[in-house]
Amino acid sequence: MREEAFLPLPQKTSAGIVSKPGTPVKLVQRRRTDIPQVALTKELTDDYANKIRIAREKLMLSHEELGLKINEKASVLRHIETGKMAPDNLLASKLEHMLRIQLLVNVSNEKSTTQVHRAATEELTLGDLVEMNEKNGKAPSKRKQS
Repeated sequence: MREEAFLPLPQKTSAGIVSKPGTPVKLVQRRRTDIPQVALTKELTDDYANKIRIAREKLMLSHEELGLKINEKASVLRHIETGKMAPDNLLASKLEHMLRIQLLVNVSNEKSTTQVHRAATEELTLGDLVEMNEKNGKAPSKRKQS
């Protein structure tokens, strides 16, 4: 009898590349599609948890159903609705789109007008004096020589 030698056939990989058996296959990492970025000029509203819960109930969706639609875990949605966790800007924009609500608002550029009241026992610092002069619009008076 005649023996025939069988040569191994080249194998096709999932990437469509033909390789010989025993040679390492180079893995190709696919790039993620660009995720839409939310501008940093937006911030989350204070009553986000209540808005999300009311809008979800209005659409008669459970946490699980909403989670499937926006590709997020139901437990994360529960934590957000109870206020234990705040959604990041990407998740907030997904929730805005799905629930048709507004969670991200423009950051106000106005400075806070609330003043911090110091205890009577605290002394003023040089920085406090400079701020007081700037607010009053007065130029600092000449220093007294000692």
